[in-house]
Amino acid sequence: MAEGMKEQPKRSLSGLKVKPVYTPDDLANTDFTRDLGQPGEFPFTRGPYSNMYLGRLWTRRQIAGFGTAQATNERYRFLLDHGQNGISTDFDHPTLTGYDSDHELAEGEVGRLGVAIDSVRDMDDLFLDIPLDQVSVSLTINHPAIVLLGMFLSVAEKRSVDWGTLRGTVQNDSLKEFHGQKTFALGPSASLKLTTDIVEFCTNHVPNWYTISISGYHIRESGSDAVQELAFTIAQGMAYVESALERGLPVDSFAPRLSFFFGCHNDVFEEVAKYRAARRMWARIMKDRYKASKPESMRLRFHTQTLGSTLMRQDPQNNIARGTLQALAAVLGGTQSLHVSGYDEAFDIPSEEAMRMSLATQLILSHESGVTNTVDPLAGSYFVESMTNDIEEAAWEYINKIEAMGSGAYPMKSGILSAIDTGYIELEIARSAYEYQLRVENGDQVVVGLNRYQSEGAQKLELFQFDPEEEEWQKDRLAETRGGRSSAEVKSALSDLKQAARDDKNLMPPVLEAVGALATEGEILDTMRDVYGEYVDPGVF
Repeated sequence: MAEGMKEQPKRSLSGLKVKPVYTPDDLANTDFTRDLGQPGEFPFTRGPYSNMYLGRLWTRRQIAGFGTAQATNERYRFLLDHGQNGISTDFDHPTLTGYDSDHELAEGEVGRLGVAIDSVRDMDDLFLDIPLDQVSVSLTINHPAIVLLGMFLSVAEKRSVDWGTLRGTVQNDSLKEFHGQKTFALGPSASLKLTTDIVEFCTNHVPNWYTISISGYHIRESGSDAVQELAFTIAQGMAYVESALERGLPVDSFAPRLSFFFGCHNDVFEEVAKYRAARRMWARIMKDRYKASKPESMRLRFHTQTLGSTLMRQDPQNNIARGTLQALAAVLGGTQSLHVSGYDEAFDIPSEEAMRMSLATQLILSHESGVTNTVDPLAGSYFVESMTNDIEEAAWEYINKIEAMGSGAYPMKSGILSAIDTGYIELEIARSAYEYQLRVENGDQVVVGLNRYQSEGAQKLELFQFDPEEEEWQKDRLAETRGGRSSAEVKSALSDLKQAARDDKNLMPPVLEAVGALATEGEILDTMRDVYGEYVDPGVF
């Protein structure tokens, strides 16, 4: 460096200042008992459980879903045979938005980026010969979550599996759809109502089921930075708590069955700090604000997925290193469940070879890296603890802004609805995405193989091959289902559902009745749209 030139300060991926050296002075205001404590103890900064991976490794939960239920069932079996110990399901775009496979809007999308589920018959096929009372199941579905969960419960009941033995999660995070994944079926208020219906019903009838997977992952994939991901996710969680409290549910009756879902980017220490800050923030919010008394209500438990948006088509095998780096950060941050994205996902649904590599990555981390030999190995790091404090402080600025948009007894619930309606959250994410892209394009943010260190040759991949005939097969099966059911039973069930919606009742019981009569997902969502109206994205960009 030339004499007299001052080195520019480093920044984390999300723009937080990073000093050249950290010392005890950086933690002068940090109190061990108040801010860190022991693992498994309030405020849970160091992990939700005292023994963490010494007692039980994280769940290896690679997501799967494409084509028909039968095709995805085969992928489940492949993953379970190669070391997976939890099932996670990705649904196609029509299913995510509440349309049947034969709807005009579904053309070309059936089974394309997830599995197509039209009726309870498909759900039965999806879990063919899989013991529902022995395997933890995750359903990645949001606005139509009440329908897909209803189908799952109906299948369990048909197989004489007690609902009390079911373990798993339904994503059911309706709010993030408006600024995250954008697969919405209903408006913010109506979809929040359905989310709360599931919380209420499962609290009373499916006690071991996680009722919401409060998701920052899709927020991050939409272009947010780590601070925004943390802030908006925690704010959504607060809104769900307030919605359930407004329903009359005691906080300790439902809060233990709330879980979280975060993404993981490449900045290892920022990601670790994000997870530590999330646990501490949630614990204090639940205890101090919502007066939870059970430790289980204050513990933030989360699933992590390495970010698909970080995967490059250029030199795609480099994505193996990216996935490993992100998985390591998730484990050092204390995740309870992990999906490592396939190295070929920048092209298509991951191939079996890519999924095998992702599972191997998790197994190597578990058994060869040494990171599971002690609980919270980064605790006490001047840098990590200081970064945890910084990211929490920055996240609170966003949360306080959103809450200030609300009013009444439950200001976060009304505040986040206002933030969605005005486009505040979406615009903040868009700004962050734009600024990151500028850094990539001007070379300030190095992406190996993309804007620096490019390879001359192209790496060959054996990509997943989608069978276009599966769409026609799915449509034929749907027609067969409609032809073999009682039209009178379907009409009666949908009529009961519409009346329950008009009367503002919990819709889980009439949805169970409807799926049992072989009503399709699209028919059930259309019935709801008749009452709640169809949401149109205001397009705030």
